[in-house]
Parts: sequence; C-alpha cells; structure tokens
Amino acid sequence: MIGLAYTDTRGRIYFDETRSPLADAGIERAALREELIPAPPGTVTAMLPGRAPLLAGGRTASRRTALSALLPAGYTRLLLPAYRHGAEAPPLPLFGYTFACVVDDELHVAAMRTDESENWTPRYFAEGELERILARRQADDPQNRTLAQLALCSRDYGCFTAQNVFLDRGEAALPVSPKCNAACVGCISELAPEAGMPSPQRRVAFDADPDDIARIAIRHLERVPDGIVSFGQGCEGEPLLRVTTIERAIAKIRAVRANGTINLNTNGSLPKSLARLIDAGLQAVRVSLNSVRAQPYAAYYRPTGYDIEDVLSSVALAVDRGLRVSLNYLTHPGVTDERAEADALEAFLRAHPVALVQTRTLNIDPERYFAAVGRPREPIGMREALARIERLGISLGNFTHTH
Repeated sequence: MIGLAYTDTRGRIYFDETRSPLADAGIERAALREELIPAPPGTVTAMLPGRAPLLAGGRTASRRTALSALLPAGYTRLLLPAYRHGAEAPPLPLFGYTFACVVDDELHVAAMRTDESENWTPRYFAEGELERILARRQADDPQNRTLAQLALCSRDYGCFTAQNVFLDRGEAALPVSPKCNAACVGCISELAPEAGMPSPQRRVAFDADPDDIARIAIRHLERVPDGIVSFGQGCEGEPLLRVTTIERAIAKIRAVRANGTINLNTNGSLPKSLARLIDAGLQAVRVSLNSVRAQPYAAYYRPTGYDIEDVLSSVALAVDRGLRVSLNYLTHPGVTDERAEADALEAFLRAHPVALVQTRTLNIDPERYFAAVGRPREPIGMREALARIERLGISLGNFTHTH
C-alpha cells in the first residue's frame, strides 16, 4: 500500500498508511509502485505551507500539511505532490518539489536514478575547513575578482562547480556575464520585484576579466589533467553576451594548456556568437531549455531578441561542427512528458543527435509553472518520455562528462 506522508504546521513528519495520497503528473492521479524508490541518501524533506495533501477520491486531508521531497543530484523527478492550497498559502521558493509517500513504514519518492559522479557527491567539511581552503587559494591570486566570486558561491551557495575550483576536481566554474537576454520565470540569480519572492542567490555584478578567467582555468587544468572548465554558471546571466571576453580567455588558456575540455553552458540564443567560440577552440556546449516547442519555451524563458528557433539552430550548429553537445533539459512532470513535447523532442534529436540529455529538475512552484506554460492534454509519463530519448541511442544523465 502507498500511504500518506505529511507534516504538521511545525514541520514534523508523520506517516498514515491508511490514507492513499494522490500525486500530480500534470493531471492528479495515484502514483504507481514502479514510479517510487526509497528516498535516497541526501534527500531533503520540505513542508508545503498552507497546502493540504490530496487523497484518493478527490478528498483533502484538510488538517494536515503537504510534504514534498527535494532530490539529491543524480536523480530525476517523476511526479509532483498533489495538494489544495488555502487562501493564505505563500508562494513556494525555487526548489524541485517531488511527490513523497510512505511504503512499508519507509519514506519513498517518485524518482529514478539517472547519473552518478563522485565530482557531484556533496563534500562535507569540518568546521572552518572550507573557509581555510578558500583562503589559501585566494592568497595565491588576491586581486582576482572572479576567484573571489567563486569563493562566495562555494561558501554561501554550496555550488559544486565553484567548489571544484578550490578542490581541484571535475568541472570548474568560470562565470563571465552579469547580463542576460532572458527573464526566466524561475531565474535563480535575478528575479523582478513583482515576482513575489527573492532569487536564492545574487548574480555576479561585474564583467569578468579574460586574464582572471585564464589564470583560474590554467591552474585547474594543471592539477586536473582531464578536467573541464566551464563558462556559464548559475550565478551569472548569458555568457554568449560576452563572446569577445570568452574568445580572449580561450586563447590565453590554450596558449599554456592543451589538456582538458573547454565547455560552455548557454541558452543558445546567439548562433553566430557560438560559431565564433567554436572557431576559438570551444570543445563542448550544454544548451539549456525547458521545451523544444515555441509556446512553453517563450512562456518560461521570456526571451529578448531571440526565440526557440535560434536555440535549436545553435544545437544543430554545434552538432554539425563536431562538439560534444548536451541539452540541459529542465524537466517538469506534466510538461516534459506531454505527448506533443515528447514527439517534438524525438523528431529534433533524430535530426540532430546530441551526445547527452541532462535531465535537470526545474526548480519552481509547480502552480506558478503550470500557470505560465499550461497543463498537459495528454501526458505519457516521465519514464516513457525519458525512455524515448534513450531508444534513440542518446544517453541520459545529470552531469557534464568529457566522454
């Protein structure tokens, strides 16, 4: 039996295996047993204030507070929590809310494992340890503003790619751009005042210097022979708006180091600028999008001066030029698995086979997202939507890989 997991108004968690909860898959329905796994290590439970869990038969557990789970890296969400909210329910902050329940007196979540990497495993620091690591590294390059930004992101936001700069491992962050040409509904670094909630982090406020960037990248590649250095991070806007800076940084890096991979994380809005970076020596690109269809894309990204066709042109260009291309596919049950979306994505990937589709949970209040992009007419289920990608011979994952 799939039972109800819920909280009280103080956030204490309870199980009631006599009640059957509903999940939200774009339509409200019961969760299937094959959609559930025991909550993996690193799962964080989160109460949904002002929201009562929805039960089988359309009933509401009105005196209980809905519970959700936030998944660790390497897992993809399959279902959302189903609830009814009261008049005073506050907006939910930008997290990836996942359906949670109880099975055999154990917390379960609607998710599947889609990747594994030691470089994305949380590093737990003793008291003061991280601060000492940051201070030692910054002492070697005290005037480097980008390094100072990465120290802030490592300490205050727990960013893995920022921490990798100081831990000498995996993919290292190289933020470059304070500006963006999209106004995403769920932007993690800059939201308009009328959004009704703060962004979880503050965007970088300066134009990065090519010399600062190059010093960070060169040192990383000296210590991590197969490492990745990546332009385009969560603490910045769109890196393609700083194409000249990136060109100069790539030239300085490759003048000293031939190893490793130079990667760009981008919204893919400017194909001509992307072509310039490929000519400069860019080797890998990860393009972020929530949909390959015009309406859901525009409703979420709210782009300025470009549209989804520019994004898809950038992906096609990078594939044709032989780069390792990934999609940073912002997934959300009821949108990602809408039949029209799955059909459109499959058709695009048949024509332009990328190396990897990274399924990233879209962190947003589900009601806010559905209000922007609409609920589905024909959801086929997240498992089937993802299986259709794999049947094309394209890998699924969650992290940037070098091969």
